[in-house]
Amino acid sequence: MNNVVVVGSQWGDEGKGKIVDWLSSEADVVVRFQGGHNAGHTLVIDGVTYKLRLLPSGIVRKNKISIIGNGVVVDPWALLDEIEEAKSKGVEINENNLILSETATLILPFHREMDEIREDSAGKSKIGTTRRGIGPAYEDKVGRRSIRVMDLASKQNLENRLSLVLEHHNAIRKGLGKPIYEKDKLVEDLLKIAPNILKYSAPVWRKIDEFKSENKKILFEGAQGILLDVDHGTYPYVTSSNTVAASAATGSGCGPNSINYVLGITKAYTTRVGEGPFPTELTDDIGNHLGEKGHEFGTVTSRKRRCGWFDGVLVRQTIKISGIDGIALTKLDVLDELDEINLCVAYELNGKKIDYFPAAVEDQLNVKPVYKKLEGWKSKTQGIKKFDDLPNNAKIYVKAIEEFIETKISSISTSPERKDTILLVDPFNY
Repeated sequence: MNNVVVVGSQWGDEGKGKIVDWLSSEADVVVRFQGGHNAGHTLVIDGVTYKLRLLPSGIVRKNKISIIGNGVVVDPWALLDEIEEAKSKGVEINENNLILSETATLILPFHREMDEIREDSAGKSKIGTTRRGIGPAYEDKVGRRSIRVMDLASKQNLENRLSLVLEHHNAIRKGLGKPIYEKDKLVEDLLKIAPNILKYSAPVWRKIDEFKSENKKILFEGAQGILLDVDHGTYPYVTSSNTVAASAATGSGCGPNSINYVLGITKAYTTRVGEGPFPTELTDDIGNHLGEKGHEFGTVTSRKRRCGWFDGVLVRQTIKISGIDGIALTKLDVLDELDEINLCVAYELNGKKIDYFPAAVEDQLNVKPVYKKLEGWKSKTQGIKKFDDLPNNAKIYVKAIEEFIETKISSISTSPERKDTILLVDPFNY
């Protein structure tokens, strides 16, 4: 029996929601360990669509425990709204199946405002954030001035903490010609919702230790993708947290020996939301076809995703960075109608061939993909549940990816439906 970490091996939006939901049928506990409500998972279960942002994907399954770890930044109002939205669709949520880390950092209104101010003033240099305050909240966390969940339990402590953080923010706001943010109304608003937040609060590290001693299967659910990692992604066009598998340990309060298998979710082509380098991007009819066929719109922002060919160089790199043991290949069916499919196997940079993605953003923007061309299969793969039933050229494509990235493909998804999955390796019993 293994504890499994699920991460996105590209720029996010790889289909983690479906895979996590699929895996949660075996898991006892599902843990979110980084990011905020800037990340979204879409689940389709029995024809009902669930769009989750802060809540772990396991919440829609009965008899599962869902945990929001200390590595997550939490907008308390967004969390309560999401809980109510899920409840309206028949999902049971209470203190027994949802646990919120008492040390999780809160996203507050002035964080959202600061996010918007920066993006609006950045012009062509904008990052393409979701404007939900994620970055500013993480900044306050590492600056040791943030408000955490446990601070809601004491009015005096809350007022003291808010005075500290607003001293910092108001100095910046004043310098930008913006009005200062008043504390008293915010204190009132936070104390009003505090009981509804605190009832889920607990020392998550202790809970996870208990679950481990009970031999419960734990699924750690990452948000976004490794290429958005603040250290290992396409910096500065990244998120504000570490999205690699190792963050499962720090973002939930368990040791690295708690992780037994790392599953990388990988789309059969490549997409990206927002600004930044994208070597295999297609701006032609094929790119539009991928976007339309794959319904490539962001779960959180509804922004149209940029689409391109599968970038094997990038995926091979993220596999090594995050210690990925197996790949869950998603959306293979989106490629069904294409005559020819390209697989990026190298780059050219300044006339030289390279086999990795360079760190400097100037180089990232200038690399040119080198493709291996493969024939399309021009037949339907949607709904296929056995590898042997795939069209021959589809099998060739999957094997070509597997060989190049040097990692076993453990499953193949052939539709948004949970049941339409070809299981080759069970991560929990590997």
